[in-house]
Amino acid sequence: MKPLKIREIVIGKALDPLKSETRHSLALVAFLAWVGLGADGLSSSAYGPEESFRALGEHTHLGLYLAIATALTVFIIALAYNQVIELFPTGGGGYRVATKLVGPYLGLVSGVALILDYVLTIAISIASGVDALASMLPLGFQPYKLWVEAICIGLLIVLNLRGLKEAIRVLLPIFLGFVATHLLLILYGIFAHAGHFPSLIPDTLADTGNLAQHIGWSGVAAMLLLAYSQGGGTYTGLEAVSNNVNMLAEPRVRTGKVTMIYMALSLAFTAGGIFLLYLLWDARHVDGQTLNASTFRIIIGSLGIEAKWINDLMLMVVLAFEAGLLFVAANTGFLGGPAVLSNMAADSWVPHKFRYLSTRLVTQNGILVMGVAALVILFWTQGSVTLLIVLYSISVFLTFAISLFGLCRYWWRRRRQIDHWKRRFLLSLAGFVICAAILCVLVVEKLFDGGWATAVIIAAMSALCIYIRNHYRDTKLAIRTVDQIFANQPFGSHQGEILPDPSQQTAVFIVGTSRGGGLHALLWVQRMFPNHFKNFIFVNARTVDSHAYGGEGMVEQMRAEANATLQFFVDFCRSHGMASASYLGFGTDAVQEVTRLCYAISKEYPNAIFFTSKLIFEQDNWFIRLLHNQAALAVQRRLHFDGLQMVILPMKV
Repeated sequence: MKPLKIREIVIGKALDPLKSETRHSLALVAFLAWVGLGADGLSSSAYGPEESFRALGEHTHLGLYLAIATALTVFIIALAYNQVIELFPTGGGGYRVATKLVGPYLGLVSGVALILDYVLTIAISIASGVDALASMLPLGFQPYKLWVEAICIGLLIVLNLRGLKEAIRVLLPIFLGFVATHLLLILYGIFAHAGHFPSLIPDTLADTGNLAQHIGWSGVAAMLLLAYSQGGGTYTGLEAVSNNVNMLAEPRVRTGKVTMIYMALSLAFTAGGIFLLYLLWDARHVDGQTLNASTFRIIIGSLGIEAKWINDLMLMVVLAFEAGLLFVAANTGFLGGPAVLSNMAADSWVPHKFRYLSTRLVTQNGILVMGVAALVILFWTQGSVTLLIVLYSISVFLTFAISLFGLCRYWWRRRRQIDHWKRRFLLSLAGFVICAAILCVLVVEKLFDGGWATAVIIAAMSALCIYIRNHYRDTKLAIRTVDQIFANQPFGSHQGEILPDPSQQTAVFIVGTSRGGGLHALLWVQRMFPNHFKNFIFVNARTVDSHAYGGEGMVEQMRAEANATLQFFVDFCRSHGMASASYLGFGTDAVQEVTRLCYAISKEYPNAIFFTSKLIFEQDNWFIRLLHNQAALAVQRRLHFDGLQMVILPMKV
C-alpha cells in the first residue's frame, strides 16, 4: 500500500483551505465548544476537589467552606476571562493578554506556562482517567496503568491529526454521558440527605469554632488556604475558550461568552456538588480507588438494589463516563496547546513551522510536540496525579495571575475613557488576588514536592524562546539590509506588456516575500548568463498557516500582498524590455504547491530552468536548519527526480 494511501486512512483526505465553507465547517458553535474546550474545566472535578478534601485531613467539616469558595472562584475567574474574550476576539488568551497589556517578556512567560499547562492537561487527564477505570479493577492492574495511559495519548494524537470536529464528534456522547450521570448522582446524593441541611451550617460553624480554640483562627485560615490552593486544579480549563476564540463560530465574542457561561455553571455545580457529597456521605480513601469512586459506590449502594452486580454495573458506567470525560479534557490540550504555539510562532518565540497547517487544516507540528511532551512527563512522573497536579496548578495560576494583572492595568489606564471601568477593574483585581494567593501558597508549600520542576521547565523554555527570537530578529535585519540594497535598482523606461514566448529559453524564479531576494536572484542570473534567457517567470506559493486561516478575510489579504510582490517583479522586468509573467499558488504545504506550479510551468515552457535563493548562515547547524524552512532543497530534490533543472543561489546573511 502506498504511503500516501496509508496517511489518508489514518488522518483522512486533504481539505481545501481556500474554500470559505471549509472554514465555517470547522468553526465551533457554543455547544460544541463547551464539549471540545469546556471539558478540561468540567473534568477537573474528578481530581481537584479530591486533592482539596484530602488536604483537610480529619477536619472534613471545613469542606463546606471549600464548596462555597470553589463555586465563587469559578464564576470570578470566568467573568474576568470574559473580558479577555472581548478584548482579544482573535484568540491567544493569556499569552496575547500578557504580551499586549504587560509586555513581551511577561507574555513569553505566560505563553510558556500555557504550553506547559496544556501538556500537563493531557498528562493529568489521561492519568486521572485511567485511575478512574482502575478503581473498578483489582489492585493487580496498577502496574499496567502507565502503558495504558501512553496508548491513550497515542490514540488522541491520531484523532486530532484527523481534524478538530471529528475528534469532538467522537467524544460528544462521552461528554453528555458524564453530565447526565453526575447530575443525577449529585442531585440524589444531596437530596437523600436533605434532612441534614438544617443542621449542616450550625454544626460546621460549631466544629470550626472548636478547631480554632485548639490551633487558633490563623491556623484554621492557613489550613483552609492550603487545601483551597491544593485544589487549584479545579479551576484549570476556564482559560481554554479565551485561548481559542479563533476556533469559534461567528459572532465569536458572543459564542465565546455563551460557552464560558456553560463552563462556569457546569463546573461550579459539579465541583461544589462533589464537595457536598464528600461531606454528607462521610467519604473515606480506599486503596486503589479515587475518592469519587468510593463515594459514588456508597451512594449507589444506598439505592436499595439487592443485586450486587447491578450496583457494580452502575458504578462502572459512572466511572467509565468520568474517565471518558477526562480523555475529552486531554483532547483540550491538543486544541489549545498548538494554538498557543502558533501565536508564539507568529511573534518568533518558537520555530515558524508551528504556524503551518497540515492537509487536514490542523497545526500538525504542534499536535505532535504536545503529544510527545505529554508522554515524556507522564513517564517521568510515573503517572502520579498528586505530583502532576502540583506542576499543573503552578503553571495554570502563573498564567492566570499575569493575565488578570494585565487586565487590572488595562482598566486602570483607561479609567478616564470608560464609564463602567470600576466594576471591570474590581472584578479583574479580585481574580488577580485569588490567583496570586493560590500561586504563592503552592510555590511555598510544594516547592520541594514538584514545584521546583515547574520553575526549571518554565525558565529553560523561556531562555530557549529568547534565543530563537534573537536569531529571527538578526535574520530579519539582515534580509531587510538586502532589501534596502536592491530597493535602489532603477526601473527601465520601457512601457507596456511583453508576453513570454513559450519556445524561448525561460528563467523561472521561485520568490518569497523579500523583494531584495528576488532581485538578487534575477540580477545574478543575468550576470552569469547574459542574453541567454528571453522569458522571466516569477512563482510564489503562499502557505495558508494558522494565522492566515484564523480570521475572515486574512487569506484574501495574503493574496493581495502576494500579487503585489509578484507584480513588482513583472513590472521591473518589463520596464527593461524583458518578457515576464507570474504564477501564484496557495496551500498548506509550500513545497508541494511550488512543485505543482513548477510542473505546470515546465509543460508550458519546455526550455525552463528554475532558480531560487537560499539563506546561507556563517554558522550553520541542525538547530539553525530547524528554525528555517528548507523548502529550496526539498523542491530541488523533487524537480531533479523528475528531470527538471533547478539552481539554488546562495544569499549570505
